[in-house]
Amino acid sequence: MCLGDSYTVGEGLPLHESFPYQTLQLLRKAHHHFYAPEMVATTGWTTFELAEHLLHHELNEQYDFVTLLIGVNNQYRGLDADNFKEDFEFLLRKALHYAKQQASHVIVISIPDWGITPFAKDRDAKQVATAIDAFNAICKNMAAAYEVHFADITESHRRDSADAEFLAADQLHPSAKEYGKWAAQVFKIISAEIVS
Repeated sequence: MCLGDSYTVGEGLPLHESFPYQTLQLLRKAHHHFYAPEMVATTGWTTFELAEHLLHHELNEQYDFVTLLIGVNNQYRGLDADNFKEDFEFLLRKALHYAKQQASHVIVISIPDWGITPFAKDRDAKQVATAIDAFNAICKNMAAAYEVHFADITESHRRDSADAEFLAADQLHPSAKEYGKWAAQVFKIISAEIVS
């Protein structure tokens, strides 16, 4: 199960190029049998909107693994970090519930920095980066507190976003090549948990 926003959906790309589906392809190549991921994600969602969706929609009670990548729209809209922290903790608790309370089967993925993309050329990249870092610190600390995995994709995303091949046509979201790097991280975590 993959919880999130446009970065989980793979905005602007075919579904199979999103990081959840690339992770699935890697798992299947490694002879691990998984069904297609249930993606509970919509472009533009904040933590609050994802939480509202989970509260008002019935989903399966249990999933083998759960990823959580959310928060960029909180930052983009200038929403408060304290409210983000409260919502994020709720979502992390929900992720644990869906993962049968197995903390090792929950993976928090850091928020990418959209401020360094060509789409954001008229924005203050340093200000966006500072805000993204603050939100990611909350995610990382919360992941540590709940003993779940934390996959940091932000720094490599920052390096890659200067290169057009790592960007989708909208010049904002990642390309399949960038998502492939994220999928490799998630695959490594899941594979290690399967064999342990």
